[in-house]
Amino acid sequence: MPTVAFHGIDGSHSQNAIFHFFGPDTPTLACHSLEDIFEAIKSGRAELGMLPVENALAGSQPRAYELLMEHDLRIQAEVIMHIKHTLMAVPGTQLADLKQVRSTLQSLTQCGAFIQRHHLEQVPSFDTASSARDLAANPQPNLGVIASKLAAKIYNLDILQEEIEDAPFNYTRFFVLGNDDPPRAQRSKTSLIFSARHLPGSLYRCLGEFAERGINLTKIESRPRRNRPWQYLFYLDFEGHWQDLKAEAALLGLLREAGFVKMLGSYPMATTPTTQSDPAVMSDSAEGGAV
Repeated sequence: MPTVAFHGIDGSHSQNAIFHFFGPDTPTLACHSLEDIFEAIKSGRAELGMLPVENALAGSQPRAYELLMEHDLRIQAEVIMHIKHTLMAVPGTQLADLKQVRSTLQSLTQCGAFIQRHHLEQVPSFDTASSARDLAANPQPNLGVIASKLAAKIYNLDILQEEIEDAPFNYTRFFVLGNDDPPRAQRSKTSLIFSARHLPGSLYRCLGEFAERGINLTKIESRPRRNRPWQYLFYLDFEGHWQDLKAEAALLGLLREAGFVKMLGSYPMATTPTTQSDPAVMSDSAEGGAV
Protein backbone atom coordinates (compact mmCIF):
# COMPACT_ATOMS: atom_id res chain seq x y z
CA MET A 1 0.00 0.00 0.00
CA PRO A 2 1.50 3.38 -0.98
CA THR A 3 2.41 6.03 1.57
CA VAL A 4 0.47 9.25 0.91
CA ALA A 5 1.89 12.64 1.91
CA PHE A 6 -0.40 15.43 3.10
CA HIS A 7 -0.16 18.97 4.48
CA GLY A 8 -0.78 19.32 8.20
CA ILE A 9 -0.74 16.99 11.19
CA ASP A 10 -2.72 13.90 12.11
CA GLY A 11 -6.42 14.68 12.15
CA SER A 12 -6.37 17.28 9.38
CA HIS A 13 -9.02 17.35 6.66
CA SER A 14 -6.35 16.33 4.13
CA GLN A 15 -5.52 13.19 6.10
CA ASN A 16 -9.24 12.50 6.43
CA ALA A 17 -9.53 12.69 2.63
CA ILE A 18 -6.73 10.11 2.32
CA PHE A 19 -8.47 7.66 4.65
CA HIS A 20 -11.82 8.02 2.88
CA PHE A 21 -10.29 7.63 -0.58
CA PHE A 22 -7.66 4.94 -0.02
CA GLY A 23 -8.90 3.29 3.18
CA PRO A 24 -8.39 3.80 6.95
CA ASP A 25 -5.18 1.75 7.11
CA THR A 26 -3.33 3.80 4.50
CA PRO A 27 0.18 4.89 5.62
CA THR A 28 0.39 8.69 5.67
CA LEU A 29 3.22 11.20 5.92
CA ALA A 30 2.53 14.58 7.54
CA CYS A 31 4.19 17.55 5.81
CA HIS A 32 4.84 21.02 7.17
CA SER A 33 3.94 22.77 3.90
CA LEU A 34 2.43 22.15 0.48
CA GLU A 35 5.95 22.28 -0.97
CA ASP A 36 6.96 19.38 1.29
CA ILE A 37 4.33 17.14 -0.36
CA PHE A 38 6.16 17.48 -3.68
CA GLU A 39 9.56 16.99 -2.05
CA ALA A 40 8.38 13.88 -0.19
CA ILE A 41 7.36 12.24 -3.48
CA LYS A 42 10.53 13.37 -5.22
CA SER A 43 12.73 11.94 -2.45
CA GLY A 44 10.80 8.65 -2.30
CA ARG A 45 9.56 9.13 1.27
CA ALA A 46 6.03 8.90 -0.15
CA GLU A 47 4.65 7.41 -3.35
CA LEU A 48 1.64 9.73 -3.61
CA GLY A 49 0.44 13.07 -2.29
CA MET A 50 -2.98 14.53 -1.42
CA LEU A 51 -2.99 18.17 -2.54
CA PRO A 52 -5.92 20.52 -1.75
CA VAL A 53 -6.51 22.72 -4.79
CA GLU A 54 -9.81 24.50 -4.25
CA ASN A 55 -12.78 24.93 -1.92
CA ALA A 56 -16.35 25.48 -3.07
CA LEU A 57 -16.74 28.46 -0.71
CA ALA A 58 -13.24 29.94 -0.44
CA GLY A 59 -12.05 29.37 -4.02
CA SER A 60 -8.73 28.10 -5.32
CA GLN A 61 -5.52 27.46 -3.38
CA PRO A 62 -3.08 29.69 -5.34
CA ARG A 63 0.11 28.11 -3.98
CA ALA A 64 -1.06 24.63 -4.94
CA TYR A 65 -1.43 25.65 -8.59
CA GLU A 66 1.93 27.41 -8.57
CA LEU A 67 3.55 24.20 -7.32
CA LEU A 68 1.85 22.18 -10.06
CA MET A 69 3.52 24.54 -12.51
CA GLU A 70 6.94 24.30 -10.84
CA HIS A 71 7.05 20.49 -10.54
CA ASP A 72 6.50 17.61 -12.94
CA LEU A 73 4.22 15.34 -10.93
CA ARG A 74 1.12 13.89 -12.59
CA ILE A 75 -2.44 14.01 -11.33
CA GLN A 76 -3.54 10.46 -10.52
CA ALA A 77 -7.11 11.21 -9.43
CA GLU A 78 -9.32 13.90 -7.97
CA VAL A 79 -11.13 13.65 -4.64
CA ILE A 80 -14.07 15.85 -3.68
CA MET A 81 -14.46 15.93 0.09
CA HIS A 82 -17.49 17.20 1.97
CA ILE A 83 -15.94 19.26 4.77
CA LYS A 84 -17.91 18.90 8.01
CA HIS A 85 -16.98 21.07 10.99
CA THR A 86 -17.14 19.48 14.42
CA LEU A 87 -17.10 21.30 17.76
CA MET A 88 -15.02 19.51 20.41
CA ALA A 89 -13.68 20.14 23.90
CA VAL A 90 -11.85 18.42 26.73
CA PRO A 91 -13.76 15.48 28.25
CA GLY A 92 -16.53 16.47 30.61
CA THR A 93 -17.13 19.87 29.01
CA GLN A 94 -20.65 20.93 28.09
CA LEU A 95 -21.55 23.35 25.29
CA ALA A 96 -22.89 25.80 27.87
CA ASP A 97 -19.45 25.87 29.55
CA LEU A 98 -17.69 27.33 26.52
CA LYS A 99 -16.62 30.95 26.35
CA GLN A 100 -14.21 30.75 23.40
CA VAL A 101 -13.79 28.71 20.25
CA ARG A 102 -10.50 28.21 18.37
CA SER A 103 -9.92 27.24 14.74
CA THR A 104 -8.64 28.64 11.47
CA LEU A 105 -10.12 31.93 10.36
CA GLN A 106 -11.72 30.16 7.40
CA SER A 107 -13.39 27.56 9.63
CA LEU A 108 -14.57 30.21 12.10
CA THR A 109 -16.09 32.18 9.25
CA GLN A 110 -17.83 29.10 7.85
CA CYS A 111 -19.40 28.45 11.28
CA GLY A 112 -20.24 32.09 12.00
CA ALA A 113 -23.96 31.65 12.65
CA PHE A 114 -23.39 28.85 15.18
CA ILE A 115 -20.66 30.83 16.96
CA GLN A 116 -22.81 33.95 17.16
CA ARG A 117 -25.83 31.99 18.38
CA HIS A 118 -23.82 30.62 21.30
CA HIS A 119 -22.04 33.93 22.03
CA LEU A 120 -18.54 32.47 21.70
CA GLU A 121 -15.40 34.54 21.38
CA GLN A 122 -13.41 33.58 18.28
CA VAL A 123 -9.72 32.68 18.66
CA PRO A 124 -8.08 32.32 15.22
CA SER A 125 -5.34 29.70 14.80
CA PHE A 126 -3.07 28.40 12.05
CA ASP A 127 -4.52 24.90 11.71
CA THR A 128 -7.63 22.98 12.76
CA ALA A 129 -5.94 19.73 13.79
CA SER A 130 -3.16 21.46 15.72
CA SER A 131 -5.83 23.41 17.61
CA ALA A 132 -7.30 20.08 18.73
CA ARG A 133 -3.87 18.66 19.59
CA ASP A 134 -2.91 21.73 21.62
CA LEU A 135 -6.18 21.70 23.56
CA ALA A 136 -5.64 18.04 24.46
CA ALA A 137 -2.10 18.83 25.62
CA ASN A 138 -3.15 21.94 27.59
CA PRO A 139 -6.79 21.47 28.68
CA GLN A 140 -8.87 24.61 29.04
CA PRO A 141 -12.40 23.99 30.33
CA ASN A 142 -13.98 27.04 28.66
CA LEU A 143 -12.39 26.56 25.24
CA GLY A 144 -13.81 24.65 22.29
CA VAL A 145 -12.15 23.76 19.01
CA ILE A 146 -13.60 23.41 15.51
CA ALA A 147 -11.86 20.64 13.58
CA SER A 148 -12.59 17.31 11.91
CA LYS A 149 -14.30 14.41 13.63
CA LEU A 150 -11.07 12.48 13.02
CA ALA A 151 -9.15 15.01 15.13
CA ALA A 152 -11.53 14.52 18.04
CA LYS A 153 -10.91 10.78 17.88
CA ILE A 154 -7.13 11.07 17.60
CA TYR A 155 -6.74 13.56 20.46
CA ASN A 156 -9.43 12.07 22.74
CA LEU A 157 -11.67 15.13 22.82
CA ASP A 158 -15.41 15.06 23.41
CA ILE A 159 -17.61 15.94 20.44
CA LEU A 160 -20.12 18.58 21.52
CA GLN A 161 -21.86 19.06 18.18
CA GLU A 162 -21.31 17.92 14.59
CA GLU A 163 -21.93 19.68 11.27
CA ILE A 164 -22.02 23.20 12.68
CA GLU A 165 -21.09 24.85 9.37
CA ASP A 166 -23.46 27.49 7.98
CA ALA A 167 -23.53 26.18 4.39
CA PRO A 168 -24.19 22.48 3.65
CA PHE A 169 -22.22 22.60 0.37
CA ASN A 170 -18.73 23.07 1.77
CA TYR A 171 -16.56 20.89 -0.47
CA THR A 172 -12.83 20.76 -1.00
CA ARG A 173 -11.27 19.36 -4.15
CA PHE A 174 -7.98 17.49 -3.87
CA PHE A 175 -5.57 16.11 -6.46
CA VAL A 176 -3.85 12.79 -5.82
CA LEU A 177 -0.32 13.30 -7.17
CA GLY A 178 2.28 10.77 -8.29
CA ASN A 179 5.05 10.17 -10.79
CA ASP A 180 3.08 8.19 -13.35
CA ASP A 181 -0.07 8.55 -15.42
CA PRO A 182 -3.08 6.62 -14.06
CA PRO A 183 -4.92 3.98 -16.11
CA ARG A 184 -7.53 5.39 -18.45
CA ALA A 185 -10.98 5.55 -16.85
CA GLN A 186 -14.46 5.45 -18.34
CA ARG A 187 -15.09 9.05 -17.23
CA SER A 188 -12.00 11.24 -17.33
CA LYS A 189 -11.02 14.83 -16.74
CA THR A 190 -7.87 16.56 -18.00
CA SER A 191 -5.98 19.44 -16.40
CA LEU A 192 -3.39 21.64 -18.09
CA ILE A 193 -1.68 25.02 -17.93
CA PHE A 194 -1.19 27.36 -20.88
CA SER A 195 -0.28 30.94 -21.69
CA ALA A 196 -1.85 32.99 -24.45
CA ARG A 197 0.29 34.96 -26.85
CA HIS A 198 0.33 38.75 -26.38
CA LEU A 199 -1.82 39.29 -29.47
CA PRO A 200 -5.46 40.39 -29.97
CA GLY A 201 -7.81 37.41 -29.83
CA SER A 202 -5.17 34.94 -28.66
CA LEU A 203 -7.09 33.69 -25.62
CA TYR A 204 -10.29 33.55 -27.70
CA ARG A 205 -8.59 31.32 -30.26
CA CYS A 206 -7.04 29.07 -27.58
CA LEU A 207 -10.40 28.43 -25.96
CA GLY A 208 -12.07 28.15 -29.33
CA GLU A 209 -10.12 24.94 -30.01
CA PHE A 210 -12.27 23.28 -27.33
CA ALA A 211 -15.55 25.05 -28.14
CA GLU A 212 -15.36 24.12 -31.83
CA ARG A 213 -15.14 20.43 -30.89
CA GLY A 214 -17.87 20.45 -28.23
CA ILE A 215 -15.49 19.83 -25.34
CA ASN A 216 -16.83 21.02 -22.00
CA LEU A 217 -14.51 23.18 -19.91
CA THR A 218 -15.11 22.67 -16.17
CA LYS A 219 -12.59 25.24 -14.90
CA ILE A 220 -10.53 28.11 -16.22
CA GLU A 221 -8.59 30.45 -13.96
CA SER A 222 -5.78 32.91 -14.56
CA ARG A 223 -2.78 33.32 -12.26
CA PRO A 224 0.15 35.78 -12.60
CA ARG A 225 3.40 34.37 -13.94
CA ARG A 226 5.96 34.48 -11.14
CA ASN A 227 8.84 35.35 -13.49
CA ARG A 228 7.14 37.80 -15.90
CA PRO A 229 5.26 40.84 -14.55
CA TRP A 230 1.76 41.41 -15.96
CA GLN A 231 1.73 38.12 -17.82
CA TYR A 232 -0.62 35.32 -16.87
CA LEU A 233 -0.96 31.56 -16.92
CA PHE A 234 -4.34 29.92 -17.46
CA TYR A 235 -5.28 26.76 -15.54
CA LEU A 236 -7.84 24.76 -17.45
CA ASP A 237 -9.82 21.57 -16.81
CA PHE A 238 -11.95 19.85 -19.43
CA GLU A 239 -14.09 16.73 -19.54
CA GLY A 240 -12.45 13.85 -21.35
CA HIS A 241 -9.07 12.14 -21.72
CA TRP A 242 -6.24 13.70 -23.70
CA GLN A 243 -6.18 10.61 -25.93
CA ASP A 244 -9.80 11.09 -27.03
CA LEU A 245 -9.86 12.01 -30.73
CA LYS A 246 -11.56 15.37 -30.15
CA ALA A 247 -9.27 16.19 -27.24
CA GLU A 248 -6.15 15.31 -29.24
CA ALA A 249 -7.25 17.63 -32.02
CA ALA A 250 -8.04 20.44 -29.55
CA LEU A 251 -4.67 20.06 -27.85
CA LEU A 252 -2.83 20.18 -31.18
CA GLY A 253 -4.70 23.36 -31.99
CA LEU A 254 -3.88 24.79 -28.56
CA LEU A 255 -0.19 24.05 -29.12
CA ARG A 256 -0.33 26.10 -32.32
CA GLU A 257 -2.13 29.05 -30.74
CA ALA A 258 -0.65 29.21 -27.22
CA GLY A 259 2.74 30.47 -26.14
CA PHE A 260 3.18 27.62 -23.66
CA VAL A 261 1.31 24.44 -22.72
CA LYS A 262 1.95 22.05 -19.82
CA MET A 263 -0.12 18.91 -19.27
CA LEU A 264 -0.88 18.07 -15.65
CA GLY A 265 -2.63 14.80 -16.46
CA SER A 266 -5.80 12.98 -17.45
CA TYR A 267 -7.40 11.22 -14.51
CA PRO A 268 -10.68 9.65 -13.34
CA MET A 269 -13.40 12.24 -12.81
CA ALA A 270 -14.98 12.46 -9.36
CA THR A 271 -18.60 13.33 -8.65
CA THR A 272 -19.55 15.88 -6.02
CA PRO A 273 -21.27 13.97 -3.18
CA THR A 274 -24.63 14.98 -1.78
CA THR A 275 -24.72 16.26 1.77
CA GLN A 276 -26.31 13.01 2.90
CA SER A 277 -23.68 10.73 1.36
CA ASP A 278 -20.15 9.73 2.29
CA PRO A 279 -17.91 12.79 2.81
CA ALA A 280 -15.49 11.83 0.05
CA VAL A 281 -16.16 10.42 -3.38
CA MET A 282 -13.90 7.95 -5.18
CA SER A 283 -13.21 8.56 -8.82
CA ASP A 284 -13.80 5.83 -11.37
CA SER A 285 -10.44 4.06 -10.98
CA ALA A 286 -10.61 3.76 -7.18
CA GLU A 287 -12.05 0.50 -5.93
CA GLY A 288 -11.37 -1.10 -2.59
CA GLY A 289 -9.27 1.84 -1.48
CA ALA A 290 -6.67 1.94 -4.27
CA VAL A 291 -6.05 4.15 -7.26
